[in-house]
Amino acid sequence: MPLSRSYKETIKARVERDPAFRAALFDEAIKSFLEGETAVGKALLRDLVHSTMGFEGLADKLDKSSKSLHRMLAPSGNPRMENLFQIIHAIKKSEGISFHLTSSYQHDKQHVTV
Repeated sequence: MPLSRSYKETIKARVERDPAFRAALFDEAIKSFLEGETAVGKALLRDLVHSTMGFEGLADKLDKSSKSLHRMLAPSGNPRMENLFQIIHAIKKSEGISFHLTSSYQHDKQHVTV
């Protein structure tokens, strides 16, 4: 289902004025990928690109065509891992976002955080 213009404008306005929201969208995108929710991760990255540097700006940073990047992050898109990580890195660098991964697992009722 196509998103309404007002939804896109609302997200863009919030991303532009709220750095914490921008970072939270990025964080949720990464978590979604790690949890196997690739469609959600791509949608969140697409929202971030639209709301920040735009696909033309991203294309310039990655030396790729904007159409190709649109296809990669489209619902049916299937970007190679290298391309996906290049997109993630470009957003992270452009927006000054840093993140840290913490892993944990549960074994025999013991919870271990690394």
